[in-house]
Amino acid sequence: MNPEYMDEIPHADPFAIFAAWFDAAGSSEPNDPNAMALATATPQAAPSVRMVLLKDHGAGLGPHGGFVFYTNFESRKGEELAANPQVALLFHWKSLRRQVRIEGMVSEVGAAEADAYFASRHPESRLGSAASDQSRPLDSRETYLGRVEAIRARYPDGNVPRPAHWSGYLVTPMAIEFWHDRAHRLHERRRFVRGDDGWTSTLLYP
Repeated sequence: MNPEYMDEIPHADPFAIFAAWFDAAGSSEPNDPNAMALATATPQAAPSVRMVLLKDHGAGLGPHGGFVFYTNFESRKGEELAANPQVALLFHWKSLRRQVRIEGMVSEVGAAEADAYFASRHPESRLGSAASDQSRPLDSRETYLGRVEAIRARYPDGNVPRPAHWSGYLVTPMAIEFWHDRAHRLHERRRFVRGDDGWTSTLLYP
């Protein structure tokens, strides 16, 4: 068989496979290798999707491992997640010709973890988050920038505290699917599903 078509996605720890792919993307993607599409839905199953940034991942997060992102809980996605905690994530690394799909449930990260991450952000990013009523109507950019400057005046040292409505989510995966581009569209796919006894996996037709 042509080595170009041989399996490269083993049945192994899916978090370890993800970590290896994520590290490779960090070296090859020109911008934001941690960018992922986050799909949510209302209780009536109306979907929406947007790009967010992965901030932590691994088998040691939570009881079953997971993937962490941060957001404004009063945003559209925050309201949808409060009503329906089921989510899907998608990473697409064009430079590697790979993608990863993740399906799972969200839970809030702890306050101490959220505080630590918020404090690690650039002061301008903290100002922007504190000033934003994310997803709400805005009459002009000047209004938003004025709020940024008002908060800057209150905290001239840049030590803006984390707003109570801004925190993070841990996505606990129930399924993780890896896809690797192959020549002539003979792609490789392997899907992992978490059960009571750990992960099982199977190859899928592309």
